[in-house]
Amino acid sequence: MASLGFGTRRLRYGPGAHQVGELLRPDGPSRGVVVVLHGGFWRAHRTLEMTAPAAAELTRRGWDTWNVEYRRAGQGTWEDTLADCAAAVDHVAALAESHGLDPGRVFLLGHSAGGHLAAWCAGRAAVAERAGHPPPAVRIRGVVTAGGVLDLVAGARAGTGDSAVAQFLGGPPDAVPARYADADPTLRLPTGVPVRCVHSRADERVPFSQSERYVTAAVAAGDDVRLLAATGPHTGAIHVGSPDWDVVTAALGELGQPHG
Repeated sequence: MASLGFGTRRLRYGPGAHQVGELLRPDGPSRGVVVVLHGGFWRAHRTLEMTAPAAAELTRRGWDTWNVEYRRAGQGTWEDTLADCAAAVDHVAALAESHGLDPGRVFLLGHSAGGHLAAWCAGRAAVAERAGHPPPAVRIRGVVTAGGVLDLVAGARAGTGDSAVAQFLGGPPDAVPARYADADPTLRLPTGVPVRCVHSRADERVPFSQSERYVTAAVAAGDDVRLLAATGPHTGAIHVGSPDWDVVTAALGELGQPHG
């Protein structure tokens, strides 16, 4: 366990090289735990360093943050990616025991492909209940996606991210429909978890329609989901100090209200 400054600890949530996260603790009372999932279209060139500044700023604002890594392209399958993110979220239960976190106030923040992973994790409890399986170890209180890839079928057909979706799942929707059924957040509704989708029409990497389609489907399914308009580029929502970052932090604050 190595100290990285600002009260940060790099910890393992599994035995693999990429099954690690950075835990940051605020100096005073905690508002809750935010699990941060970075993007990069599920490819190995992006790491948790992408969201490290955002995690640090959230900690300055009073949140415990758990900025996690996971297996990406060339490091594992799409199933491994999803399993790692699920394990990282569930590991908050262990962190609650060892570091005094509040397991009853856990929120997710995901950017780009991390938005997909956050929305997918939000559906785990509801999917387990519908299948008659035990619930996940940690209950999610709310999710914020930022420029999220939330409709994988539409993303694959549009070639979003230089065909990133089809590469991630190993084929187009018509060729591997069961994989899309398992991995696509839009096909796993309702989740029963409040979600705020921050997205900009100026997003040059992930179309605004990705969040529009997810929100429309989620609301129709009865979920508490809202689309919050940003104005900047794709990375604006995780750029500390930008107007879009303010939208993200306000959304987390709203979800974190005791009776919100």
